[in-house]
Amino acid sequence: MPTIGVAIPVPEPWGSELRERRADFGDPQAALIPTHVTLLPPTAVDEADLEALHAKLAVDATAADPFMMRLRGTGTFRPVSPVVFVAVSEGISSTELLAKHIRAGLIDERDLAFPFHPHVTVAHHLDDAALDLAYASLADFACEFEVRAFAVYLHDDEAGWVPYMEFQLG
Repeated sequence: MPTIGVAIPVPEPWGSELRERRADFGDPQAALIPTHVTLLPPTAVDEADLEALHAKLAVDATAADPFMMRLRGTGTFRPVSPVVFVAVSEGISSTELLAKHIRAGLIDERDLAFPFHPHVTVAHHLDDAALDLAYASLADFACEFEVRAFAVYLHDDEAGWVPYMEFQLG
């Protein structure tokens, strides 16, 4: 049974910059996870349901208009979860609505460990010193881009999260 994730890819050059910084902080997952804003967390999907899922995601994409996203500053989920992230400061409501539509019928929000909060993870499951460094050194990070699509990623045990399909908004 394949495991998929759906996300807004962070475009270049910022995607590479944040992935390289994640590696610099010592995050062993940096090379395995494309820089993104999660819309649907890792979800196991029956192979027989993939075609219907593609059709659903195509409808979800055409129902959403492109929007501007701005990433600015850092935040953390500590002490609840050892994560440092770059914050989404513009495009939050559009991202939340898109995620709600994509998740509908695929996962039960009550089963999620944490409520949805759009962000870009830059350090995860590292020691406090590395998390503090990530938090401080990206505090001034900012970029802005138009979100025109979202991507489906397939999890591969060796290659990590591999882009599988892209759906254009609008």
